[in-house]
Amino acid sequence: MNLVAKAVDKIANPPRVSDPDRLRAVVSGKTVLVTGASYGLGEATARKLAAAGATVLLIARSADRLKTLAASINAGDGRAAAYPADLTDESAITALAKRLTENHGPMDVVVSNAGKSIRRSLHLQYDRPQDFERTIGVNYLGPVRLLLGLLPAMRRRGSGHIVSISTIGVRTPPAPRWGTYLASKSAFDVWLRSVAPELRADGVHVTSVYMTLMHTAMSAPTPILRRLPGLSAEQAADIVAKAIIDRPRTVQPLWVWPVEISSMLLPGLLQAGMGVLYRFTTDSPSAQGIRR
Repeated sequence: MNLVAKAVDKIANPPRVSDPDRLRAVVSGKTVLVTGASYGLGEATARKLAAAGATVLLIARSADRLKTLAASINAGDGRAAAYPADLTDESAITALAKRLTENHGPMDVVVSNAGKSIRRSLHLQYDRPQDFERTIGVNYLGPVRLLLGLLPAMRRRGSGHIVSISTIGVRTPPAPRWGTYLASKSAFDVWLRSVAPELRADGVHVTSVYMTLMHTAMSAPTPILRRLPGLSAEQAADIVAKAIIDRPRTVQPLWVWPVEISSMLLPGLLQAGMGVLYRFTTDSPSAQGIRR
């Protein structure tokens, strides 16, 4: 196997990075909230943490999926409770945060994973303000409102851990067609990193996980992404588990720093590259409003 093939294989099939025994020592008997828990990374993370002894609180819009997941975890000697909710519903999220704290006490870990992804060219969005409203609601305002309701109890207790599942796209040069999604993810990322020193002073740790491509239902509608190497939901959940164990401030691939430095030293070259990328790629059928 040549070096390129080995590199691709390592990306597509990374080794386990979390230690099951250490994970159990950290989360057993703890209360962990997972948003976006009905599919993909959220579901895989909830199952992994429940298997390690945590009580997992599941949040997502899909009530039936959540109930099925909770029932599956509870049937396997785990502990889970479903809380169906739409993160874009301000009053519902405010009430939910209060109910969660009343029912379960301060959260030990909050995995902020819910996300809305949109890849669409600007000219297709001139009459689609809902693209911006939905991504801002799910990726920024909703998670902020939820944390505003949960954090006071965590800070009073003097402990807790917020794990934000962000995207590598907020750390690398912005790619065409991803502006709506990346702007909303960047907003939450900047806000959380800005308040992290305040939270840390009260014993609440913050970890930002800049996840690379995952092959899940969210990425599936974009054909080009299906052809690129990426993580399965279970592999990504393993990275989240490692973050919960070690509580680093950031988790990101090693190649991020060279890319960030290159973007500062060679901005013109990178902009030209993004122009080429735009010209030689297209919008997916769903982005164009084509139903199959």
